[in-house]
Parts: sequence; structure tokens; C-alpha cells
Amino acid sequence: MNIGIVCYPTFGGSGVVATELGKALAYKGHHVHFITYQQPVRLDRFTENIHFHEVNVSDYPLFDYPPYELVLSSKLVDVVKHEKLDILHVHYAIPHASAAYMAQKILEEEGIRIPFITTLHGTDITLLGKDSSFEPVITFAINQSDGVTAVSESLKADTYEHFNVVREIDVIPNFVCLKGREKAEVDKELKSQLAPNGECLIAHVSNFRKVKRIPDVIEVFERIHQKIPSRLILIGDGPERHEAEATARAKGFGSDLLVLGKLIDTERVLSAMDLFLLPSEFESFGLAALEAMSAGVPVISSNTGGIPEVNENGFSGYLSDVGDVEDMAKNGLKILANDETLSQFKQNAFKQAQKFDINKVLPMYEKLYHEVMKIN
Repeated sequence: MNIGIVCYPTFGGSGVVATELGKALAYKGHHVHFITYQQPVRLDRFTENIHFHEVNVSDYPLFDYPPYELVLSSKLVDVVKHEKLDILHVHYAIPHASAAYMAQKILEEEGIRIPFITTLHGTDITLLGKDSSFEPVITFAINQSDGVTAVSESLKADTYEHFNVVREIDVIPNFVCLKGREKAEVDKELKSQLAPNGECLIAHVSNFRKVKRIPDVIEVFERIHQKIPSRLILIGDGPERHEAEATARAKGFGSDLLVLGKLIDTERVLSAMDLFLLPSEFESFGLAALEAMSAGVPVISSNTGGIPEVNENGFSGYLSDVGDVEDMAKNGLKILANDETLSQFKQNAFKQAQKFDINKVLPMYEKLYHEVMKIN
């Protein structure tokens, strides 16, 4: 197949998933065309069967904000025609689905029919869905899509709740690429560098927005830190990061706090961790938790949104009510109580991640592509 993928090229979960999906499709022999305003952060442009088409937005004095949706629609028309695409797969409802619909209608005028699938990732529903100014466009774009997927049952339910969607939504979960691994591989050299005195290593990865409840990360770590030698590793960047650093230092964590900022490849760092914290207010899926589990790291998380579909309570980690930092810390200490318990949870975390391996999820997308193309 000749597949066009539209996504945000940033560190966010939707961009990561879209990029890894495209790479996996290309590896299987499909020709994949990424269409976005810059090269996705996890994309190597010189990979076989992968093509990148940059959407250039000119800064005209007439516009206060560049009309990205219109420029994207025009680019989609151009790529579909000249690369002879079979299908478009857009990640995120707006502006990508609405741009795909516009491109589809333009191409129909030229006798070209290009179906498009929309994958809903979360913020386009749970955040923008609460803004009435976006609701009509999002509803229309979803209903006009030739196929729609959501990354969790929770997000599917939220979509039906917030929008007047009258078409079927297929749940295809996010995934990780385990590359045939039968067990998690620990980077022992890095672990010894990060924990020179045998400390427990506790990580949090996010975009450091309010919804991630960063103060809860600090409080949970503080309670664990009071009981056992441990270090907190913060990965990522965002508006809450600097306040988190200041709070942690004010509590006297000192050298037991390490802030790594944005990392393109978190897998190596996660492989050295003992525990992962995700106390979010809401997660449509919880990709960060899944990536931690794929590195053999048990997860302490809230029980909101799609997280319970990823993190199995008492097996790959523990679930607590949002804001219950005391319970989260208690559960973290339970996992870290001794080497035997920690080892079992690490094994369980990897087993749970295997359920979401790309080799199990990719055929679900390929099947949907064929179904949509057959109808169209």
C-alpha cells in the first residue's frame, strides 16, 4: 500500500505513535509518506520506504495566524496526486481530519477518490471537546472519516459522550516495539552511574502540564525517599517543570533529583529504573506507562481514563484514586520492599507490555486499511 500519514511531529504521544506506526508499516514493505510541518522527532528520513513531505506555511502580513489547515489540505492534494496514495491516516481530529476531508473533496472534483482514517488520541476529545467553538468541526470531521479509531475504550466512550458521532469507532490501542525481545534488558552500566550507592531509581516522563499532576509526583517520591534511599529522575519538559525542580530542591532532595529534559530515546534510561510514577488527572491511554513497562519498570498510577486498560492493578503495578499520594507511596514501597518482590513486578510489567507489542497491533491497522479501501 501507498499510505499517507499526517501527525504532529513533536514529542507528544500521538506523534510518537504515528511515527512508529509508519516505520513499522515501511518495514513490512508498504510505502509511507509523512506529511507535516517538520520531520517527526523519531523519524530517520533515510529509512527504506519512508518519504517526508514538508508543509510550508508562509507568514503573510494579512494573517494574524498562518492558515495551516488550508496549506495542509493543499499539500495533501499534491501528495495524493503525485505519489498516487491509496489511503490517508490522520492522527488527531483537528486540524488533520478536517484538512483530509477538504483534500478529499478537492480530489473528487478531479475524479480521484482517497479514503481517510482518523485516529483519536485524547486531547482532541477530552480537552478540545469541552470547547464548544470546536465541537461542530470535530463532530463533522469524525463523522465524515471513512474509518475512525480510538486508542482506548475509555476514549471511545468519551467521544460518544462529548460529540454527536453517528459512526462506528474501532479501538486500536497504542503500542510499543519490543523487537522480538523475550525479557526486559537492563542497562547495568547506566544504572550504576545513576545509582552509585544502590539507590532505587524512580522516574516520571511527561510534557509537564497541569493534567500530569507534577506536585503529586514530588509528594509520592518524598514519602518513598523518607523510607528508603532513592533518586527521582524527571524526563521531559513543559510549563510545570521548573516549579517541580524548585519544589524538589526546597524539600532538600539535592543530588537525589536528576532532571534530564527532553530525550528522543527514553528506552535506555527507563531500562535502569525501578519504578515509574504517573499520577495524572486524566490519560486517554497512558503511553508513558506502557513504555516504562516495556523496559520492565512497574508503574504506580492513577486509575483514570484509559490507564486501567494498560496498567493491571497488583500485577504490572498499582492503581490509586487521583490525588491519593499516600496510597501511591504505600504501593510504591510495597513494590520496592525487597529484591524478590521488585523482580517479580518487573517481570510482570514486561509481560503486560507484550500484550501491546507492535506485531499484535499493526495487523489491526492493516485490516482496517483494507476494509476502508474495499468500501471506497
